[in-house]
Amino acid sequence: MDPRLRGNLRVVFVMIIFSAGSSEHDLDWKFCGTWRHGNDSLMLNVNLTTGCSEISVSANKSSLSIDGQITAQCRRSDRIALGKFGLESQEETPFCLYWEPILGQLKLQLNHKKEVGGQNLILCWPDRMQCSCCTDLSNGAKADEATYGIKDGMANTDFITEKIMTAYRFKGAHIKCKTLCDQESQGSSQDKMASRAQHRCPRSSEMEMGENFKGQNVTAPATRGVSAESTITVYLPPALKKAAKLSSKVVCTFFKNNSLFQKMQSRRCVSWDTRRDPSQVNWLEDGCETEQKGAKYTECLCNHLTYFSVLVQMEPRPVRHLLALTAITSLGCAVSVISCVALIIYLCRKSRRSKEQSIPIHLGLAVSLAFLNLLFFLTGVLANVGGESVCPWVGAGLHYTLLSSFTWMGIEVFHTFWLVYMVFTPPPKSYVWYLVGFVLPALPIIILAAVGDIYGVRKVVPSDDVSNPYLMCWMKENHEALLAHYFTTMTILAVLVSSGIVMLFLVYREIRTREEWRQSRVAFLSIWGLSCLFGTTWGLTFLDFGPLSDFVLFLSCILNSFQGFFLMLRFYMLDWIRKQAGGSALGSTSTGSTRQHMLQSQEKS
Repeated sequence: MDPRLRGNLRVVFVMIIFSAGSSEHDLDWKFCGTWRHGNDSLMLNVNLTTGCSEISVSANKSSLSIDGQITAQCRRSDRIALGKFGLESQEETPFCLYWEPILGQLKLQLNHKKEVGGQNLILCWPDRMQCSCCTDLSNGAKADEATYGIKDGMANTDFITEKIMTAYRFKGAHIKCKTLCDQESQGSSQDKMASRAQHRCPRSSEMEMGENFKGQNVTAPATRGVSAESTITVYLPPALKKAAKLSSKVVCTFFKNNSLFQKMQSRRCVSWDTRRDPSQVNWLEDGCETEQKGAKYTECLCNHLTYFSVLVQMEPRPVRHLLALTAITSLGCAVSVISCVALIIYLCRKSRRSKEQSIPIHLGLAVSLAFLNLLFFLTGVLANVGGESVCPWVGAGLHYTLLSSFTWMGIEVFHTFWLVYMVFTPPPKSYVWYLVGFVLPALPIIILAAVGDIYGVRKVVPSDDVSNPYLMCWMKENHEALLAHYFTTMTILAVLVSSGIVMLFLVYREIRTREEWRQSRVAFLSIWGLSCLFGTTWGLTFLDFGPLSDFVLFLSCILNSFQGFFLMLRFYMLDWIRKQAGGSALGSTSTGSTRQHMLQSQEKS
């Protein structure tokens, strides 16, 4: 390989945001159904030619057939054995057929309802944008009912019939592809939320390499709504002219999150493997080396000029040290569950001999933290075992316990403020706190569950092995779930952390001159315990950026997963110190005792 080419071929990759389109014309089309078949020698028959007239999806006991004329360039006639996909072990196979007219791509997804075992087969590979697109597929002539065939047919969001039909036919219409792309870039914000950026127009740039070619930057064509800082640029080095002896032109095509690029997305330089099964997408790292230079630049060192690409996953980003963080979290959650149970028993016993009004609040926080840590400890196991059948319930439960824990921490802040600054006014009764702490957080969960498609299996991708994600039950990776996360979890957390920090400052200002404060262990345990009670340690979530990102991530993981243990330790230690000092030390077990020692007033009713 020419060392100049090896040293100078750079691919500069920066995140770019694309807008979704209007619904005036169909930017893509989807047909889903369930194939009822036999158990022997299943086949997929594909017979596609160019044109724009009709596509037919038919099935019988042994074969699923896709025939028609909807493509601009794709011609294919194949019989594909489906035995390797294990469909014979089941009598029914859910499937979806996807057609993207702008790309000219036709994809079949088998077992699309299964978390594990789903298969994507590319029937027509994407091409550069053509002049004419075949779109607006509408229902055609009806077929007959049968014992074997396709049931529960659905085109896009329109349910057709639950009966078992031998075939479904759809008629297409010609339209200029440029019209679809213009429609996409000019869509309304409401349409953007509906389509969630699933429609893609490839953008191509062609460049002539003359005799005096000295290298050049090729930038993706401008897209409406995208800032100049968010464009993609590819640098072509001078050595490319010498290596490409038979051609003087270079064409760079910029795809937008196409379905071809869903594997190995961690900024790796790869080549398109065309030697294996042509119906499946295969990327190879052979012949290419990847050098990541910062967050925005990737350098590809390749010894060939075949099709190659940089695969990048922009959102969610791969997590560094995921295995270590998972181990710490699991250990912390297990210890916190045990600690919270011990704390609950301790507080229940103490409530029998004491009338401190803060005990029910501490008890509510301990209960919510116990369930939060228990669900978080089990979420990985439940996601792998139960999948989509279990995770919507577990994800909703995990979200509820998280919001409940935040609410109880907020109640701790409010109660402390009440005791310190409203001395002569009794605080609300304990049943009021229980309604706020346990019932109020359930309201947004009920609303989100009614909206649907919020909770389910969430994949957390490790940076060192993107093909082996960690599964957990939480919110899904879609637009609605992201909005729900920010408007519930992050909003409540921001209010909690800010109010907790303010309350910590006010408490410190009151007690820093007292005699008890000079006892370092009492001071440390008091402020540390109040930090846990007030939820200020969760503020580290907002500091996960910059050069200290890994340190902050580990610190946040340790403090928050072991929070139940730290709270138990604080209560037991302060109680022990109080007994050693004959009941005069700062704070026995509660924020109520803070009032007692700071303001010399009685808390007990």
